[in-house]
Amino acid sequence: MGILSGNPKEEPMHYGEAFDLWASVLAGNGMIAGYQTMINHAGDDDLKKLLKEAIELCQQEKKQVEELLKENGIGLPPASPEQPEACLEDIPVGARVPDPAIAAVLSADIAAGLVTCSQIIGKSIREDIAMMYVQIHNQKAALGGKVLRLNKEKGWLIPPPLHPNKHGDC
Repeated sequence: MGILSGNPKEEPMHYGEAFDLWASVLAGNGMIAGYQTMINHAGDDDLKKLLKEAIELCQQEKKQVEELLKENGIGLPPASPEQPEACLEDIPVGARVPDPAIAAVLSADIAAGLVTCSQIIGKSIREDIAMMYVQIHNQKAALGGKVLRLNKEKGWLIPPPLHPNKHGDC
């Protein structure tokens, strides 16, 4: 039996897996801080709810990945401090980030996260790491669906030029 034919948790990570896990935690730290700040700027309660859900998802993912890093003797990236809560009315109107822009950033982050998860899955040789990112991917996709629905309902979605069907009803 070779070194990679036993319990995946006992197999060594390759450098790409170690870096991807570490980078996931670093990115998650930044997103948590960013979303906490965006909650302060958001006026729409439905958007605030999705931002809180995104924070919880990031925290859950971060905890899971940090445990794996620690088990493998890999140091953790620096974490951002908790962002203070602020009252929307205390933020000057010209300095506020509008709700459609917040929703667009959240959408873009989720889309980038889906691509990153797919890349990590594709290059993992440890099944436990690949399966963990399949789970994370599915959770991000579900949140992305909620954000897309919100963007449509609120009229915040700016679609690209739509392609009309030139062939009629066929």
